[in-house]
Amino acid sequence: MKWASDSLALRVSNVLGSIGNCIAVCNEDMGSEGPKTVTIHVTGFKKFQGVSENPTETIVNNLSDYIIKKGLPAGVTLGSCTVLETAGEGARPALYKTFEAAATNENSGSVVWLYHNTFRLFDSLESSLLNLEVPGNQPSGVNGAMLHLGVNGGAKKFAIERQAFNEATFCCPDELGWQPLVDSLLFVCLSLLLLIPFSSVLILIYSLLAFSSFQKQPIVLDDGETTKTRQTQCSAESICDLLKKKGFDVTLSDNAGRFVCNYVYYHSLRFAEERGHKSLFVHVPLFSKIDEETQMQFVVALLEAISATC
Repeated sequence: MKWASDSLALRVSNVLGSIGNCIAVCNEDMGSEGPKTVTIHVTGFKKFQGVSENPTETIVNNLSDYIIKKGLPAGVTLGSCTVLETAGEGARPALYKTFEAAATNENSGSVVWLYHNTFRLFDSLESSLLNLEVPGNQPSGVNGAMLHLGVNGGAKKFAIERQAFNEATFCCPDELGWQPLVDSLLFVCLSLLLLIPFSSVLILIYSLLAFSSFQKQPIVLDDGETTKTRQTQCSAESICDLLKKKGFDVTLSDNAGRFVCNYVYYHSLRFAEERGHKSLFVHVPLFSKIDEETQMQFVVALLEAISATC
């Protein structure tokens, strides 16, 4: 039951922090702007082709326990920790569930799911305190953010991604077997089988495959061309500078690839823009390049940097 006690400890810490904030606010001028707290929801990915052990899965699975031991600075709260399938369309339900949690700032029970009766009373207390409204002290601006972690197997340093492209031309199928352009072509070919002779279908298949090699598939058709980009509203430059000052080897990037990382990031940036929240994607190296402890320290520092610059 260590996991249960540790999870409860983290949630108690969040509640006590909320009580402390409320007390501090009540002692200040009611007309003043209160302290800003940012709740950050974190996602990672499972294994995928060429990467049998994804470091982001380990980081996200261990993050809540790590924070219990090390703590978080004032002004930042850890929201949900979600490990996604390394997939496009197949992972969207879990992804959008996380988006909604960020949009509504749902803290209660979001870090670790606990269903035992012992926690029911605490769930109610936690929900009430974490959503307590203090007159004259409503936080302004963004108080919810998404942090997506992905691995770059060839990298030797951390990379903060500033944008995502509206392009889903996967070079290979994702972990659920989906490859956007290939699936579209298959649908066309199967439809044609019902209309024209098989020999003609074969000719069309070869023609379509040749044509497809020059085509690019958009992630969101309504957004237009595959050259369209969406930029993070987080201050990537400031975050990068703060992390460098703490000794981490980190750089800025404008290319998150054209596979699942870019796919998830584009959807996240689109959702964040619609809801007035913020989203950031960060690529990390393999543990063989930067060890697990250093990467855990980096993510905690990253949470602090996001909170400080949001």
